[in-house]
Amino acid sequence: MMETKDLVIIGGGSAGMAAAVSAYDHGVKDILILERGPFLGGILNQCIHNGFGLHEFNEELTGPEFLTRFVNQVVERKIPYKLNTFVSNISKDKVVTYSNSEEGYVEIKAKAIIMAAGCYERSAGAIGIPGDRPSGIITAGQAQLYMNEYGYMVGKRVFILGSGDIGLIMARRMSLEGAKVLGVAEIMPYSNGLNRNLVQCLQDFDIPLYLSHTVSKVVGKSHLERIEISQVDDKLQVIPGTVTSFEVDTLLLSIGLIPYNSLLDKMGLVPSRTRGASVNEHMETALDGVFSCGNVLHVHDLVDNVVVEAKVAGASAALYLQDKLPRHTEKITCEPGDGVGYIVPEEIDLANAEDQIPMKFRCRKPTHDVFIEYALNGEVIKSFYKQTIIPSEMEIDIIPKNLLKNNQGKLTVSLKPREVK
Repeated sequence: MMETKDLVIIGGGSAGMAAAVSAYDHGVKDILILERGPFLGGILNQCIHNGFGLHEFNEELTGPEFLTRFVNQVVERKIPYKLNTFVSNISKDKVVTYSNSEEGYVEIKAKAIIMAAGCYERSAGAIGIPGDRPSGIITAGQAQLYMNEYGYMVGKRVFILGSGDIGLIMARRMSLEGAKVLGVAEIMPYSNGLNRNLVQCLQDFDIPLYLSHTVSKVVGKSHLERIEISQVDDKLQVIPGTVTSFEVDTLLLSIGLIPYNSLLDKMGLVPSRTRGASVNEHMETALDGVFSCGNVLHVHDLVDNVVVEAKVAGASAALYLQDKLPRHTEKITCEPGDGVGYIVPEEIDLANAEDQIPMKFRCRKPTHDVFIEYALNGEVIKSFYKQTIIPSEMEIDIIPKNLLKNNQGKLTVSLKPREVK
Protein backbone atom coordinates (compact mmCIF):
# COMPACT_ATOMS: atom_id res chain seq x y z
CA MET A 1 0.00 0.00 0.00
CA MET A 2 1.31 3.45 -0.94
CA GLU A 3 2.60 5.55 1.96
CA THR A 4 0.68 8.76 2.65
CA LYS A 5 2.01 12.05 4.03
CA ASP A 6 0.01 15.08 5.10
CA LEU A 7 2.55 17.49 3.61
CA VAL A 8 5.44 16.90 1.22
CA ILE A 9 7.83 19.80 0.58
CA ILE A 10 9.92 19.73 -2.60
CA GLY A 11 13.20 21.44 -1.78
CA GLY A 12 15.16 21.83 1.45
CA GLY A 13 16.60 25.30 0.96
CA SER A 14 15.55 28.42 2.83
CA ALA A 15 12.03 28.31 1.35
CA GLY A 16 11.48 24.62 2.01
CA MET A 17 12.73 24.74 5.59
CA ALA A 18 10.84 27.93 6.46
CA ALA A 19 7.65 26.48 4.97
CA ALA A 20 8.11 23.25 6.93
CA VAL A 21 8.64 25.06 10.22
CA SER A 22 5.65 27.32 9.58
CA ALA A 23 3.37 24.39 8.70
CA TYR A 24 4.54 22.49 11.79
CA ASP A 25 3.92 25.47 14.06
CA HIS A 26 0.41 25.77 12.58
CA GLY A 27 -0.47 22.20 13.49
CA VAL A 28 0.86 19.96 10.70
CA LYS A 29 3.08 17.24 12.18
CA ASP A 30 3.26 14.69 9.33
CA ILE A 31 5.77 16.46 7.05
CA LEU A 32 8.48 15.23 4.70
CA ILE A 33 11.13 17.43 3.04
CA LEU A 34 12.74 16.11 -0.18
CA GLU A 35 16.07 17.76 -1.06
CA ARG A 36 18.11 16.89 -4.16
CA GLY A 37 21.41 18.13 -2.67
CA PRO A 38 23.67 16.53 -0.05
CA PHE A 39 22.75 19.12 2.61
CA LEU A 40 19.78 21.18 3.68
CA GLY A 41 20.12 24.85 2.80
CA GLY A 42 20.50 24.68 -0.97
CA ILE A 43 22.58 27.45 -2.52
CA LEU A 44 23.08 29.12 0.87
CA ASN A 45 25.77 26.53 1.62
CA GLN A 46 28.08 28.23 -0.90
CA CYS A 47 27.16 31.85 -0.04
CA ILE A 48 29.88 32.56 2.50
CA HIS A 49 29.47 36.35 2.20
CA ASN A 50 27.36 38.22 4.74
CA GLY A 51 24.17 40.19 4.19
CA PHE A 52 21.62 37.53 5.15
CA GLY A 53 19.18 37.68 8.05
CA LEU A 54 18.87 41.42 8.54
CA HIS A 55 15.07 41.21 8.48
CA GLU A 56 14.51 37.67 9.76
CA PHE A 57 16.98 37.65 12.67
CA ASN A 58 17.98 41.34 12.97
CA GLU A 59 21.57 40.22 12.42
CA GLU A 60 23.95 40.22 9.49
CA LEU A 61 24.79 36.58 8.79
CA THR A 62 26.59 34.56 6.15
CA GLY A 63 24.62 32.07 4.08
CA PRO A 64 25.78 29.05 6.14
CA GLU A 65 24.99 30.89 9.38
CA PHE A 66 21.54 31.78 8.08
CA LEU A 67 20.67 28.27 6.94
CA THR A 68 21.96 26.76 10.20
CA ARG A 69 19.30 28.71 12.10
CA PHE A 70 16.61 26.99 10.03
CA VAL A 71 18.27 23.57 10.07
CA ASN A 72 18.22 23.80 13.86
CA GLN A 73 14.52 24.67 13.79
CA VAL A 74 13.79 21.68 11.54
CA VAL A 75 15.80 19.36 13.79
CA GLU A 76 14.23 20.72 16.99
CA ARG A 77 10.78 19.91 15.59
CA LYS A 78 11.97 16.49 14.39
CA ILE A 79 10.71 17.19 10.86
CA PRO A 80 12.01 14.33 8.66
CA TYR A 81 13.93 15.05 5.47
CA LYS A 82 15.66 13.05 2.76
CA LEU A 83 18.88 14.28 1.08
CA ASN A 84 20.31 13.37 -2.32
CA THR A 85 16.74 12.71 -3.36
CA PHE A 86 15.49 13.58 -6.84
CA VAL A 87 11.78 14.18 -7.45
CA SER A 88 10.97 13.06 -11.00
CA ASN A 89 7.20 13.39 -11.09
CA ILE A 90 4.17 14.79 -9.30
CA SER A 91 0.76 13.73 -10.59
CA LYS A 92 -2.42 15.81 -10.54
CA ASP A 93 -3.69 13.71 -7.64
CA LYS A 94 -0.52 14.58 -5.68
CA VAL A 95 1.40 11.32 -5.98
CA VAL A 96 5.08 12.23 -5.61
CA THR A 97 7.68 10.05 -7.31
CA TYR A 98 11.26 10.31 -6.07
CA SER A 99 14.47 8.28 -6.08
CA ASN A 100 17.68 8.04 -4.09
CA SER A 101 20.50 5.54 -3.61
CA GLU A 102 19.07 4.08 -0.42
CA GLU A 103 15.41 3.55 -1.34
CA GLY A 104 15.54 3.42 -5.11
CA TYR A 105 12.29 4.41 -6.83
CA VAL A 106 9.49 5.47 -4.43
CA GLU A 107 5.94 6.77 -4.75
CA ILE A 108 4.12 8.49 -1.89
CA LYS A 109 0.69 10.10 -1.73
CA ALA A 110 0.61 13.65 -0.38
CA LYS A 111 -2.46 15.39 0.95
CA ALA A 112 -0.74 18.73 0.32
CA ILE A 113 2.46 19.77 -1.46
CA ILE A 114 4.67 22.85 -1.23
CA MET A 115 6.92 23.52 -4.22
CA ALA A 116 10.15 25.11 -2.97
CA ALA A 117 12.75 23.79 -5.40
CA GLY A 118 14.53 27.08 -6.06
CA CYS A 119 15.95 28.22 -9.39
CA TYR A 120 18.84 27.54 -11.75
CA GLU A 121 21.25 29.65 -13.79
CA ARG A 122 21.04 30.35 -17.49
CA SER A 123 24.04 28.82 -19.23
CA ALA A 124 26.16 29.68 -22.26
CA GLY A 125 23.93 27.54 -24.45
CA ALA A 126 20.96 29.76 -23.60
CA ILE A 127 22.49 32.81 -25.29
CA GLY A 128 24.70 31.26 -27.99
CA ILE A 129 27.92 33.26 -27.60
CA PRO A 130 29.75 33.39 -30.98
CA GLY A 131 33.17 31.81 -31.32
CA ASP A 132 35.00 28.76 -30.00
CA ARG A 133 33.87 26.38 -27.28
CA PRO A 134 36.91 26.11 -24.98
CA SER A 135 36.95 25.27 -21.31
CA GLY A 136 37.00 28.22 -18.93
CA ILE A 137 33.40 29.38 -19.50
CA ILE A 138 31.34 28.75 -16.37
CA THR A 139 28.31 30.15 -14.60
CA ALA A 140 29.01 32.42 -11.65
CA GLY A 141 27.08 30.16 -9.28
CA GLN A 142 29.09 27.10 -10.31
CA ALA A 143 32.29 29.06 -9.81
CA GLN A 144 31.03 30.06 -6.36
CA LEU A 145 30.40 26.41 -5.54
CA TYR A 146 33.89 25.34 -6.67
CA MET A 147 35.61 28.10 -4.71
CA ASN A 148 33.59 28.25 -1.52
CA GLU A 149 32.77 24.58 -0.97
CA TYR A 150 35.53 22.69 -2.78
CA GLY A 151 38.39 25.20 -2.49
CA TYR A 152 39.19 25.31 -6.22
CA MET A 153 40.40 28.58 -7.79
CA VAL A 154 38.63 28.71 -11.16
CA GLY A 155 40.80 31.34 -12.88
CA LYS A 156 43.39 34.11 -12.65
CA ARG A 157 42.32 36.56 -15.36
CA VAL A 158 38.57 36.83 -15.29
CA PHE A 159 35.81 38.62 -17.13
CA ILE A 160 32.12 38.48 -16.16
CA LEU A 161 29.16 38.62 -18.52
CA GLY A 162 26.00 39.87 -16.84
CA SER A 163 25.59 42.00 -13.75
CA GLY A 164 23.39 39.69 -11.68
CA ASP A 165 24.10 39.62 -7.98
CA ILE A 166 25.99 36.31 -7.99
CA GLY A 167 28.27 37.63 -10.72
CA LEU A 168 28.95 40.85 -8.79
CA ILE A 169 29.64 38.92 -5.59
CA MET A 170 32.03 36.62 -7.44
CA ALA A 171 33.88 39.64 -8.85
CA ARG A 172 34.70 40.63 -5.28
CA ARG A 173 35.38 37.05 -4.18
CA MET A 174 37.87 36.37 -6.95
CA SER A 175 39.57 39.72 -6.41
CA LEU A 176 40.04 38.89 -2.73
CA GLU A 177 41.61 35.55 -3.73
CA GLY A 178 44.14 37.29 -5.98
CA ALA A 179 42.54 36.99 -9.41
CA LYS A 180 42.44 39.94 -11.79
CA VAL A 181 38.84 40.75 -12.71
CA LEU A 182 39.10 42.80 -15.89
CA GLY A 183 35.49 43.90 -16.09
CA VAL A 184 31.78 43.15 -16.15
CA ALA A 185 29.71 43.48 -19.32
CA GLU A 186 25.95 44.03 -19.13
CA ILE A 187 23.80 43.93 -22.27
CA MET A 188 21.18 46.23 -20.76
CA PRO A 189 21.82 49.97 -20.22
CA TYR A 190 21.46 49.37 -16.48
CA SER A 191 22.74 46.84 -13.97
CA ASN A 192 20.66 43.84 -12.89
CA GLY A 193 22.28 43.69 -9.46
CA LEU A 194 21.44 45.32 -6.17
CA ASN A 195 22.93 48.79 -5.71
CA ARG A 196 24.79 47.67 -2.59
CA ASN A 197 26.55 44.95 -4.60
CA LEU A 198 27.53 47.40 -7.33
CA VAL A 199 29.23 49.53 -4.70
CA GLN A 200 30.76 46.79 -2.51
CA CYS A 201 31.76 44.39 -5.29
CA LEU A 202 32.72 46.58 -8.25
CA GLN A 203 33.32 50.19 -7.23
CA ASP A 204 35.26 49.30 -4.08
CA PHE A 205 37.60 47.13 -6.19
CA ASP A 206 37.83 49.49 -9.20
CA ILE A 207 36.29 46.87 -11.50
CA PRO A 208 34.80 48.54 -14.60
CA LEU A 209 31.18 47.95 -15.60
CA TYR A 210 30.48 48.07 -19.34
CA LEU A 211 26.77 48.82 -19.77
CA SER A 212 25.10 48.16 -23.16
CA HIS A 213 27.88 45.67 -23.96
CA THR A 214 27.97 41.94 -24.56
CA VAL A 215 30.55 39.27 -25.34
CA SER A 216 30.66 39.16 -29.13
CA LYS A 217 33.36 36.52 -29.57
CA VAL A 218 35.12 33.78 -27.61
CA VAL A 219 38.60 32.67 -28.69
CA GLY A 220 40.45 29.59 -27.49
CA LYS A 221 41.46 26.11 -28.56
CA SER A 222 41.41 23.80 -25.55
CA HIS A 223 41.12 26.60 -23.00
CA LEU A 224 39.79 30.15 -23.11
CA GLU A 225 42.42 32.61 -24.31
CA ARG A 226 40.60 35.81 -25.23
CA ILE A 227 37.16 37.39 -25.40
CA GLU A 228 35.83 40.33 -27.34
CA ILE A 229 33.07 42.59 -26.11
CA SER A 230 31.04 44.99 -28.24
CA GLN A 231 28.51 47.72 -27.67
CA VAL A 232 24.86 46.95 -28.46
CA ASP A 233 22.15 49.24 -29.79
CA ASP A 234 18.69 49.83 -28.34
CA LYS A 235 17.55 46.57 -29.98
CA LEU A 236 20.41 44.71 -28.22
CA GLN A 237 22.20 44.06 -31.51
CA VAL A 238 26.01 44.29 -31.71
CA ILE A 239 27.28 47.57 -33.16
CA PRO A 240 30.09 46.87 -35.70
CA GLY A 241 33.43 48.51 -35.02
CA THR A 242 33.01 48.72 -31.23
CA VAL A 243 35.14 45.71 -30.27
CA THR A 244 37.36 45.67 -27.18
CA SER A 245 39.53 42.59 -26.51
CA PHE A 246 40.60 41.07 -23.20
CA GLU A 247 43.09 38.28 -22.61
CA VAL A 248 41.42 36.03 -20.04
CA ASP A 249 41.42 32.43 -18.88
CA THR A 250 37.91 32.50 -17.38
CA LEU A 251 34.54 33.89 -18.39
CA LEU A 252 31.88 33.84 -15.69
CA LEU A 253 28.23 34.03 -16.75
CA SER A 254 25.73 35.85 -14.56
CA ILE A 255 22.93 36.13 -17.09
CA GLY A 256 19.82 35.34 -15.13
CA LEU A 257 18.05 32.84 -12.92
CA ILE A 258 15.06 30.71 -13.92
CA PRO A 259 12.58 29.03 -11.53
CA TYR A 260 13.08 25.26 -11.43
CA ASN A 261 9.62 24.50 -12.75
CA SER A 262 10.06 21.25 -14.70
CA LEU A 263 7.38 19.55 -12.59
CA LEU A 264 4.65 22.07 -13.41
CA ASP A 265 3.71 20.48 -16.73
CA LYS A 266 3.34 17.07 -15.13
CA MET A 267 0.77 18.53 -12.74
CA GLY A 268 -1.04 20.33 -15.55
CA LEU A 269 0.01 23.76 -14.29
CA VAL A 270 0.87 26.48 -16.80
CA PRO A 271 3.92 28.69 -16.04
CA SER A 272 3.11 32.34 -15.39
CA ARG A 273 5.01 35.48 -16.40
CA THR A 274 7.51 34.65 -13.65
CA ARG A 275 8.19 31.21 -15.24
CA GLY A 276 6.90 29.74 -12.00
CA ALA A 277 3.34 28.77 -11.11
CA SER A 278 0.43 31.17 -10.84
CA VAL A 279 -0.64 31.52 -7.20
CA ASN A 280 -3.23 33.31 -5.13
CA GLU A 281 -2.69 35.33 -1.96
CA HIS A 282 -2.18 32.10 0.04
CA MET A 283 0.54 30.87 -2.38
CA GLU A 284 -1.85 28.17 -3.62
CA THR A 285 -1.65 27.19 -7.28
CA ALA A 286 -4.57 26.32 -9.54
CA LEU A 287 -4.32 22.74 -8.21
CA ASP A 288 -6.02 22.36 -4.83
CA GLY A 289 -3.54 21.70 -2.03
CA VAL A 290 -0.43 22.50 -4.10
CA PHE A 291 1.45 25.60 -2.99
CA SER A 292 4.55 27.36 -4.35
CA CYS A 293 7.00 29.79 -2.76
CA GLY A 294 10.49 31.21 -2.99
CA ASN A 295 12.65 31.21 -6.11
CA VAL A 296 10.70 28.38 -7.75
CA LEU A 297 7.78 30.83 -7.88
CA HIS A 298 9.67 34.00 -8.80
CA VAL A 299 13.31 35.01 -8.34
CA HIS A 300 13.85 37.04 -5.17
CA ASP A 301 16.57 39.58 -4.44
CA LEU A 302 16.72 38.84 -0.68
CA VAL A 303 16.55 35.48 1.07
CA ASP A 304 14.70 37.15 3.96
CA ASN A 305 11.81 37.80 1.55
CA VAL A 306 11.91 34.14 0.50
CA VAL A 307 11.40 33.17 4.13
CA VAL A 308 8.44 35.52 4.60
CA GLU A 309 6.75 34.06 1.52
CA ALA A 310 7.52 30.48 2.58
CA LYS A 311 5.98 31.06 5.99
CA VAL A 312 2.76 32.10 4.25
CA ALA A 313 2.85 28.92 2.14
CA GLY A 314 3.39 26.76 5.22
CA ALA A 315 0.59 28.38 7.18
CA SER A 316 -1.70 28.14 4.14
CA ALA A 317 -0.97 24.44 3.69
CA ALA A 318 -1.96 23.95 7.32
CA LEU A 319 -5.25 25.76 6.72
CA TYR A 320 -5.89 23.58 3.67
CA LEU A 321 -5.24 20.37 5.61
CA GLN A 322 -7.62 21.61 8.32
CA ASP A 323 -10.34 22.28 5.69
CA LYS A 324 -10.14 26.01 6.42
CA LEU A 325 -9.09 27.18 2.96
CA PRO A 326 -12.06 26.75 0.60
CA ARG A 327 -11.66 27.85 -2.99
CA HIS A 328 -14.32 30.21 -4.32
CA THR A 329 -15.30 30.67 -7.95
CA GLU A 330 -15.31 34.46 -7.71
CA LYS A 331 -11.86 36.04 -7.59
CA ILE A 332 -9.88 39.15 -8.38
CA THR A 333 -7.25 38.66 -11.08
CA CYS A 334 -4.03 40.67 -10.73
CA GLU A 335 -2.29 41.89 -13.87
CA PRO A 336 0.83 43.98 -14.57
CA GLY A 337 0.15 47.32 -16.20
CA ASP A 338 2.44 49.98 -17.68
CA GLY A 339 6.07 49.48 -16.71
CA VAL A 340 5.46 46.35 -14.61
CA GLY A 341 6.89 42.97 -15.59
CA TYR A 342 4.92 40.64 -13.34
CA ILE A 343 2.95 40.60 -10.12
CA VAL A 344 2.50 38.03 -7.34
CA PRO A 345 -0.13 36.93 -6.46
CA GLU A 346 -1.93 36.61 -9.77
CA GLU A 347 -5.33 36.25 -8.12
CA ILE A 348 -6.98 37.13 -4.82
CA ASP A 349 -9.81 35.20 -3.20
CA LEU A 350 -11.16 38.02 -1.08
CA ALA A 351 -13.28 35.70 1.05
CA ASN A 352 -10.11 33.95 2.27
CA ALA A 353 -7.71 36.89 2.29
CA GLU A 354 -6.07 38.36 5.36
CA ASP A 355 -6.69 42.00 6.26
CA GLN A 356 -3.33 43.02 4.75
CA ILE A 357 -2.43 41.51 1.35
CA PRO A 358 1.24 41.64 0.24
CA MET A 359 1.72 42.50 -3.45
CA LYS A 360 5.12 41.83 -5.03
CA PHE A 361 6.28 42.94 -8.46
CA ARG A 362 9.25 44.03 -10.54
CA CYS A 363 9.40 46.94 -12.96
CA ARG A 364 10.54 46.40 -16.55
CA LYS A 365 13.32 49.02 -16.48
CA PRO A 366 14.76 51.63 -14.10
CA THR A 367 12.16 54.33 -13.65
CA HIS A 368 12.29 57.63 -11.79
CA ASP A 369 9.72 60.08 -10.48
CA VAL A 370 6.64 57.84 -10.77
CA PHE A 371 3.50 56.86 -8.94
CA ILE A 372 2.78 53.19 -8.26
CA GLU A 373 -0.91 52.89 -9.03
CA TYR A 374 -3.33 50.11 -8.10
CA ALA A 375 -6.61 50.17 -10.03
CA LEU A 376 -9.55 47.79 -9.46
CA ASN A 377 -11.74 47.52 -12.55
CA GLY A 378 -10.30 50.80 -13.77
CA GLU A 379 -10.84 52.70 -10.52
CA VAL A 380 -7.67 53.80 -8.70
CA ILE A 381 -7.77 52.46 -5.13
CA LYS A 382 -4.19 53.22 -4.09
CA SER A 383 -1.41 55.40 -5.46
CA PHE A 384 1.88 56.50 -3.96
CA TYR A 385 5.02 58.24 -5.14
CA LYS A 386 8.36 56.51 -5.67
CA GLN A 387 11.46 58.47 -6.57
CA THR A 388 13.28 55.49 -8.09
CA ILE A 389 12.33 51.90 -8.87
CA ILE A 390 14.70 49.37 -10.48
CA PRO A 391 14.23 45.82 -11.87
CA SER A 392 16.85 44.26 -9.59
CA GLU A 393 14.92 45.15 -6.44
CA MET A 394 11.52 43.56 -5.91
CA GLU A 395 8.81 45.96 -4.86
CA ILE A 396 6.68 44.77 -1.93
CA ASP A 397 3.52 46.72 -1.13
CA ILE A 398 0.54 46.08 1.12
CA ILE A 399 -3.05 46.36 -0.08
CA PRO A 400 -5.64 46.62 2.72
CA LYS A 401 -8.42 44.11 2.15
CA ASN A 402 -11.07 46.77 2.66
CA LEU A 403 -9.90 48.58 -0.50
CA LEU A 404 -10.97 45.58 -2.58
CA LYS A 405 -14.70 46.19 -2.52
CA ASN A 406 -15.88 42.89 -4.00
CA ASN A 407 -14.51 39.47 -4.81
CA GLN A 408 -14.39 39.84 -8.57
CA GLY A 409 -12.79 41.92 -11.27
CA LYS A 410 -9.26 42.91 -12.28
CA LEU A 411 -6.59 44.60 -10.22
CA THR A 412 -3.93 46.31 -12.32
CA VAL A 413 -0.58 47.57 -11.05
CA SER A 414 1.02 50.30 -13.16
CA LEU A 415 3.78 52.89 -13.04
CA LYS A 416 2.47 56.35 -13.87
CA PRO A 417 4.81 59.31 -14.53
CA ARG A 418 4.38 62.22 -12.18
CA GLU A 419 2.74 65.14 -13.92
CA VAL A 420 4.85 68.26 -13.55
CA LYS A 421 2.73 71.42 -13.46
